[in-house]
Amino acid sequence: MYANTAPLKINSKVSYNSSALKHDLLRYLLGQFCACCGRVGGKDTMERMQGEGEVDHLERPSPLTDKERVMIQDSWAKVYQNCDDAGVAILVRLFVNFPSSKQYFSQFKHTEDPEELEKSSQLRKHAHRVMNAINTLVESLDNSEKVASVLKLVGKAHALRHKVEPVYFKILSGVILEVLGEEFPEVVTPEVAAAWTKLLATVYCGITAVYEEVGWTKLSASTG
Repeated sequence: MYANTAPLKINSKVSYNSSALKHDLLRYLLGQFCACCGRVGGKDTMERMQGEGEVDHLERPSPLTDKERVMIQDSWAKVYQNCDDAGVAILVRLFVNFPSSKQYFSQFKHTEDPEELEKSSQLRKHAHRVMNAINTLVESLDNSEKVASVLKLVGKAHALRHKVEPVYFKILSGVILEVLGEEFPEVVTPEVAAAWTKLLATVYCGITAVYEEVGWTKLSASTG
């Protein structure tokens, strides 16, 4: 789909400190994302939510407009040209700023150094899977059944097989917004970033709905 798009150079030396955002827009968008997802707050709020074992009862954001879908797909075309680097940057940022998220990865759950995390084959493989999943969603924005199918597969796998707390999808979404805004500022303009905020909030609502369907609260209580 994106073969004709010229690649962008991504800075391999990403700043992994989430407090060092390049402009106030990112802080605003992260706040908007949390508000869309039912709770207002940033990193501290997300950290407090870890381990609660409950699924947010959310109001799904309004559907994406045609303009928003086009903006998301056009911007993603640039990002996906740097699939591997962007994916690794997102996951390293996640694991450095939210260390508890590493508990699900045996190969590097005790690794703290960002450069060592970058070298992990398990991290790089998972980053590739994450980017491919996002790519499938972006390509299918005009196909609600396909989007629902992808979210169902992802949600069930993470709830039943990997036992991942659903809050980590909210945290990951915030990190994605952060990295895209920092690494692709020419592409992810304020208007585009707002569309991505809406999409990721919609995805999070879909994932948590799947968690509820499989009885996540009961599962987490019985295994916790």
